Formats: sequence, structure tokens, C-alpha cells
Amino acid sequence: MSAIARAQSFNKAAAQYAAARPSYPPSLLDVIEEFRGCPLAGSRVADIGAGTGIATALLRERGADVIAVEPGDAMVAQFRVALPDVPVVRGDGNALPLADRSHDLITYAQSWQWTDTSRSVPEALRVLRRSGALAVWWNTHSFDVPWIVEQHERIARHCGVKPHSGLLPDDREAVHLAGLTGLRAVRRQVRWSRTVPLDVHVANIGSRSAFLVLGEERSRAFLAEERRRIREIFPDEVVEESYVVDLLVAARPRTGSAARGT
Repeated sequence: MSAIARAQSFNKAAAQYAAARPSYPPSLLDVIEEFRGCPLAGSRVADIGAGTGIATALLRERGADVIAVEPGDAMVAQFRVALPDVPVVRGDGNALPLADRSHDLITYAQSWQWTDTSRSVPEALRVLRRSGALAVWWNTHSFDVPWIVEQHERIARHCGVKPHSGLLPDDREAVHLAGLTGLRAVRRQVRWSRTVPLDVHVANIGSRSAFLVLGEERSRAFLAEERRRIREIFPDEVVEESYVVDLLVAARPRTGSAARGT
């Protein structure tokens, strides 16, 4: 299954995605502000692959002047329900529908992997102001929680993919894998958790692209069995999900004059 097909699969479950997907800890935005050396309030920000607006909402709450970029029809419809007064335009990270040097920050929450970095990095640098930055981040699993590891392995087997080792790449490798080599970058990992009803937990699993491309028939029995397994761990049907957000913030290298603040 191609990456394009997997990315487009989210349109099949946009409402489920909006209702079940986790958000991100506010401290994530603190790291971005620290790297940039200025607050998000008043900054022009473009949230790329915005989906249903999960990250967009956090940026807006911080006072940023946000525009969203999203290719999917159903995802845009959900976005407009959640954030009716935030502009959203159609497009993706490989060809941004934004003017040159028009934004202070470009963000990609769970969406950088759907881009071709040979195109998306130059596009981001084109749209960013000279002092601007791009931030990419993902919610990853907390692999020190045994039941999460076991669930991850079951999901991987069901979807026919190799289970993740649980070892996150070091900083240099992470920058290389993200295609951001040559840029000034900082990486942070932020641990956080949320408590949700069992129904939301199972819906979150089913909203992943690996499940969506399999189709409902092939996933129904697995998700029912997963519900039974997790109910044994959380008999009150309230699940504590633990995450580690892996964040990379990058910008052009400082020139001599810029480094001196002139």
C-alpha cells in the first residue's frame, strides 16, 4: 500500500479521528517558543496536514495567527466544525499554497511522514521568513509500559508490519531521518498521558492508517478482541494512555551577522 493511499485513508474515518485521537501537551509549544526566542502569540503560523485541527487548536490558544493546510475533503469538513473561524486551504507539505517568506513558523503534527522531504524541506524554507522555524512532532508509544508494548506487537502482527523496537533514534539520526540535515535543529521528547473511556481508546486504534487501509471487515474482530483484553487491565473501562511526543524544531543556520543580532 502506497504512502499516498495510506494518507488519503484518513478521509474514511474523519469523525472518528476527530473524536478519538490524542492531542499534545502544552509544554511542547514552550520548547518551540524557547527555540525561536519569542512567544507564539502574534506569530504567523501555518499548520500543515492539519487534519481535524488538533494541533491547530493548541497553536490558536497560544495566541498564534494560524492558517491550516489540509488535502482531505472529510478532514477539512471536521476541521471547519471544530474551528469555524480559522482559515483552512487545500494543499500538502510538498507544494504549499502559501506565499514566499510569509510565515514565522510552520508546523507538522503527525504529518511530516506523509511528505517527500526532497520537496517539503525546500517548500518550508521558501515560505518561512528568514528568522522562521519549522516544527515536526509525533505522539509515540511509551515503551516502558508493558501493556502498551504488548498491544503494539499485536497491532503490528495484525497489520503485517514489523513491530517498532521501542528505541528512538538519537538526535543526529532523528534529524537525518526527518530530512532536516544542514539545518540548525533541537530535539525534545515530552512524556505525557491522557485518561479516556475504553470506547475512545479502541476508536483511536481503529483510526490509524494501517487499520483504515485494511478495511472494516478485516479489523472488526481484532478490535473486539482488543477491547476484551484491555478491559481485563482496566475493568472500569477507563484507560490511561501514555505517550512520548518526539519533537524536532529546525531553522536555517545563523549567519555571522544574525548570530550577533544585527
